[in-house]
Amino acid sequence: MRLLNNDKDILHASVSTKWTLRSDRAQNARTEALNLLRNRNGRAPHVVVVTGEPMPSRIASLALGTGDIDCVYHLFLHELEESVGLIADAGRAEDAKEMLSIMIKGRRLKDISDLPLDLAV
Repeated sequence: MRLLNNDKDILHASVSTKWTLRSDRAQNARTEALNLLRNRNGRAPHVVVVTGEPMPSRIASLALGTGDIDCVYHLFLHELEESVGLIADAGRAEDAKEMLSIMIKGRRLKDISDLPLDLAV
């Protein structure tokens, strides 16, 4: 990290921000990251997506995808959990609640407040 040891610029992370994940734009984050990886010097950077997407199935397309994305961070994760829970308790979207739980327990989906700490490592 010191100029004395390395005079080349270091790419620490690729952070792609998408307010929502329309199906035709969701994979742009993966493409952006792969282009950066191809042209990097040194170790591979963290590849993350930050989103406010309200649909767990769309989030899962990145979080549970091919593994190119290290993690997806949600701007309103606690609110998303609460709203999906309410819908599931009303008899709808039980699979969305289960999918959200799988992503969170598998540490593929985290709250935005975790991002600075994860990148500091």
